[in-house]
Amino acid sequence: MRQGPLAGRYPAVAAMVTLALIPYLALSAALDPLVPIISADLHMTAQQMSLSAGLGNAAYAVGTVLAVQFAQHLPQRRMLLGYAVLLVVGSVLAASAQNAGMFIGGHVLQGLATSMLLIAAAPPLTIGFPRDKLRNTAVIMNMCVFGAVALGPFVGGVQAESQAWRPLFWIVAAIALTALILAALTFDDAPPADPDAPRDLWAIALATAGCTAAFVGAAQLTTHGFGDMAVTGPMLGGLALIVALIVYQFRARRPLLTIRTMLTSSIPVAGVGVALFAAAASVAATALTANVFLLSFSPVQVGLIYLPELGGAVVMAVVFGIVISRRAMHYLPLVGMALLAAGILVFRLSLPGNQPLALLGSALTGLALGATVAPALFVAGFSLQSNSLQRVFAIIELLRAVAAFMVAPIFAHFAATAADDLVTGTGIALWIGFGLSIAGAVFGVAVYALSGARPQTPDLDLFLDGESPAWYSPPLLARLRGLPAPAPEAEPAPAAAPPPPSFATDSPGPVVIAYDGTERAAAAITAAAAALPPGRQALVLCVWQPVDVGFTPADGRHLEADKAAEVRRSAEQTAAYGATLAAEAGFAVCSKAVEASPTWHGIVATAKEHHASLIVLGPHRRNGLLGHLQGSVAAAVVAHTDIPVLIVPQASSLVAVGD
Repeated sequence: MRQGPLAGRYPAVAAMVTLALIPYLALSAALDPLVPIISADLHMTAQQMSLSAGLGNAAYAVGTVLAVQFAQHLPQRRMLLGYAVLLVVGSVLAASAQNAGMFIGGHVLQGLATSMLLIAAAPPLTIGFPRDKLRNTAVIMNMCVFGAVALGPFVGGVQAESQAWRPLFWIVAAIALTALILAALTFDDAPPADPDAPRDLWAIALATAGCTAAFVGAAQLTTHGFGDMAVTGPMLGGLALIVALIVYQFRARRPLLTIRTMLTSSIPVAGVGVALFAAAASVAATALTANVFLLSFSPVQVGLIYLPELGGAVVMAVVFGIVISRRAMHYLPLVGMALLAAGILVFRLSLPGNQPLALLGSALTGLALGATVAPALFVAGFSLQSNSLQRVFAIIELLRAVAAFMVAPIFAHFAATAADDLVTGTGIALWIGFGLSIAGAVFGVAVYALSGARPQTPDLDLFLDGESPAWYSPPLLARLRGLPAPAPEAEPAPAAAPPPPSFATDSPGPVVIAYDGTERAAAAITAAAAALPPGRQALVLCVWQPVDVGFTPADGRHLEADKAAEVRRSAEQTAAYGATLAAEAGFAVCSKAVEASPTWHGIVATAKEHHASLIVLGPHRRNGLLGHLQGSVAAAVVAHTDIPVLIVPQASSLVAVGD
């Protein structure tokens, strides 16, 4: 499989994910103080600016569904490169905009590309590396989403102070370009997840029409009232279409999104519910109070008021990384909702301009954001098999976008019209946000209590292996419905692993033949047999990877890449088929399938474990500049081992590399 020079290196992949998600999410939170400046420069009305934000957020929501669909039928890592290119194009278009059309188009592309990058890159980062990296991933995911959002008001305030907006947008474009470069350098080719899956055009159509209508309707509140059909028609119609999407996916035989699994299990429902309440309530704690503080402070001073929010998010991201492997993980979202309620209450007391209280409210809100949405997302994800993680992320981000981004203009309109002045109206809206945070905590506790769910220590090894969820989640409302909610059944003792292939100690070490099911790999077996003495002992090795597969199944069938148990079995069958070819070629052969990422690491480690005397490879190669950036498995193996390597680039030629 084609790979980049940094493929499988956790720091590089984590940096790529971070840089891919930061631009749009930080920019969305930074726009408010820049709206007057952008409007004046591009001759845009307030309604056009609101429409730009609404369409960008709608594109973010729709992108979650599109990314899941594309992953089924198109090469996943190549699509990730495409999404990164789209993010760069959108960022450049917005930064260089000369009119409203260019700006809105660029912002829409930014939102669409960001959510698609999140769905394409985050699950492999979570389950594609060993367990000891999961803690770091939890911190990174928390900071990518909520750290970026918390940083937004400060960045926007600093930029607004200079009465300019393009420098910030060009910085965002530069970050997006860096993410694209890292996406190329960390490229690790992967086949589609399930080419036989249905193309669910109805799901895409419902998501697109529903999100667009709902967000456009909410955006109309800038110049219209709640009773105007320009608002209520699109909003209610869009929400009805989103509900129809959920019902349709719940009833579908082969759904694109795992709605049925999530909505019938208690812990996922609790996790998703808490995430939605937190997303909606947090709007009141940030966007609304910022509008009031701008009456008393400069934009940069307002930005500094919200800087403790970033500090709180950092602290709670670290806490989340610590508890992700512990029973306490279940309690973190509940603590977060309590902190959010406290933060909103302190913000209410700080109006119209008590700076010390505002700083305290900002810190509490940052702690709350870091403790709620990302932990709730993982609580839901751990309740299902790891092969569902991509779809879980997609569902939660789709619903969270609706809860947060659509509620924001509704709250803003309510604060501006509910009373005679903005301060009083914002105070009323804050009380509503306070009520939402309390309701979210009560909802989560009630779902656990009425379902018989209990906090449990996650079995991360079982989860990452794809064998089962990290813990047991009883049926939704099992106690209320009179259903038994038994404790999880004891897992049967795993079958003893087959002994590793053994070779005579008085003979040279075995030849390790990397076999990935391709014709080139089969040709390498034949060529190696012709070049070596007959009867040499050989170990045919097939390396597989969760999510990315990493080989071509011997029986030619398509695998659903995120079903790790199925992929492992197919890898074992593929290795056995390769061993049959090697035996026919004259080797004394054994076979083995190994899970490793990147592929070269599994080859090198296995060769070292069995004291191999030679490694045989039949690598793939792509022409062009990107092909050189991606590198190859063969080059990585040669660079990381002292064992001689026999490379068969063509059926008729051999290249020996070694000491």
